[in-house]
Amino acid sequence: MQVKIEESWRKVLQEEFDKPYFEQLVGFVKNAYATQTVYPKAKNIFNAFNLCPFDNVKVVIIGQDPYHEPGQAHGLCFSVPEGIQIPPSLVNIYKEINADTGSAIPLSGDLTRWALQGVLLLNATLTVQAHLAGSHQNKGWETFTDAVISILNRNKEHLVFLLWGSYAIKKSVLIDKTKHLVLTSPHPSPLSAYRGFFGNKHFSQCNNYLFNNNIQQIIW
Repeated sequence: MQVKIEESWRKVLQEEFDKPYFEQLVGFVKNAYATQTVYPKAKNIFNAFNLCPFDNVKVVIIGQDPYHEPGQAHGLCFSVPEGIQIPPSLVNIYKEINADTGSAIPLSGDLTRWALQGVLLLNATLTVQAHLAGSHQNKGWETFTDAVISILNRNKEHLVFLLWGSYAIKKSVLIDKTKHLVLTSPHPSPLSAYRGFFGNKHFSQCNNYLFNNNIQQIIW
């Protein structure tokens, strides 16, 4: 199956695109867009990949599924487009970056600038029906994004995986911790940030690891 996605990703993922489950997933997604309001816009489903080519990936942040209210989702986990109110979890991420690194807290919730530096902002599920969190889970997306994690794990070295919350932490079984740095903590949601997300120092730890492996650090 031909999928419109950045070329370096198409090469490493073509085997997945040719599998029966992916064909079924595409059928489900096409029908959903034709009959429901679905986020993000279809052109942004693979935005995380298009902005961060395979060869550029340094850091992987794993979210669960896209924001399900109007104007928020644009294909990058935790991110919202310019001009949209910054969601509570991202507010807390910015607070931790500020406390950890001293970087100023941005006024925009658009994390495109991270993606362009090599941060793959990967949701486990890449589409969602409006107003219904988790509505496109268990349709095949997780099989695909688990394959993405496994391919990165296998084909690259010295990646940093930031896994926040129990859902993301479960993905650590796909990662070889002798080749990559895996940092885990509670989720940055207001419900759990005070249980250990604040103070996790993941952003400085990430940059120290990149520096020690002669990889350009992320400007958070």
